[in-house]
Amino acid sequence: MKSPVTGIIVLLLVLIAIIVGYSSLFTVQQTEQALVVRFGRPVDIATEPGLHFKVPFTDTVIPIDRRILDLENPSQEVIASDQKRLVVDAFARYRIKDALKFYQSVGSIQAANIQLTTLLNAALRRVLGEVTFIQVVRDEREALMGRIRDQLDREADGYGIQVVDVRIRRADLPEQNSQAVYERMKTERAREAAEFRAQGAQKAQEIRANADREAQIIRAEARSQAEKTRGEGDAERNRLFAEAYGKDPDFFAFYRSMTAYEIGLKGTDTRFLLTPDSDFFRFFGGPSGKAASTTPQGTTGEASAPQAAPASPRP
Repeated sequence: MKSPVTGIIVLLLVLIAIIVGYSSLFTVQQTEQALVVRFGRPVDIATEPGLHFKVPFTDTVIPIDRRILDLENPSQEVIASDQKRLVVDAFARYRIKDALKFYQSVGSIQAANIQLTTLLNAALRRVLGEVTFIQVVRDEREALMGRIRDQLDREADGYGIQVVDVRIRRADLPEQNSQAVYERMKTERAREAAEFRAQGAQKAQEIRANADREAQIIRAEARSQAEKTRGEGDAERNRLFAEAYGKDPDFFAFYRSMTAYEIGLKGTDTRFLLTPDSDFFRFFGGPSGKAASTTPQGTTGEASAPQAAPASPRP
C-alpha cells in the first residue's frame, strides 16, 4: 500500500513540471515580434509567429509591434525662406525594423514617439526653411514631403525604425496674418478685374470703331456702285430713246406725250391753267398731234381733258 506522503510528493512534482513547462513557453502573434531578455540583457529575437521556448524564471519576453505605427505631430510654426511664418500640421508613419536596436536605444513605443516628434520637427524646419511660402502651399508640396521623409528616415535608422511616410496635413499662415493676406489678395484680384474690364472696354471700342468704318466704306462703295449702275441705266435709256426717235419721230413724240399725260394727270384733283390750244393737249385733237380745222375753238381741250380748267382772262 502506498503512503499518502508519496502521492503528495508526486502531485507536487507534476505541478512543478507544469509550472516549469508553462514558464518555458511563449507565443508570438502575427502582428508582433518578441525580444527575449535574460537579466536585462537581450539573448534572442523571435520574429516568426507561433510557439517559442525560453529559459523559465530567468528570461523575460518583450513583445514589440511590427505593424505600421502612426505618429501625430502637434502643429508647429515654421519660418519659410521668404520670412513668412507658417503653421504646419504634419504626421508620420513608421515601423520597427530592428527590434534589438529599438530596445537598446529607446526601449518603448512611447519613448520612440517622443524622439521621433523631435526629429520630425527638426526636419520640417530644415526643409521648409529653404523654400518659399508658395512652394510649400502649392508648387512643391509633394517633393518637400519626400525630402522630409528621407531626412527623418536617416535619423531614425539609428533607433531601429524605418519611416514609411510623412505627410503635411495643413500648411497655412497664422490666424493673425490670414485676414491681412486675404484682404491683400482681394484687393489684388479687384485691381486685376478692373484692368481686364478696362482692356475689354478698349477692345470693344476698337471693334465698334472698325465696324463703323467698315460700314461707311461698304455704304460708300454701295452708293458708288448704285450711281454707276444708275448712270449706265440712264445711258442705256437715252440710247434706246435716241434709237426709237431715229426710227419713228412721230411715234416717239406720241409715246412721250402719253407718258407725260399719265404722270401729269394722276389723282382726282388735277387742275391745269392752260389755253385751249396749248401744245400740251395736241394729241387730244388727233393722233398726228394737230387739231382739226372743223373743231371749234377750245373744244379739244375741254372734251378730251375734262379736268383741265379754262385759262383765266388776263387783266
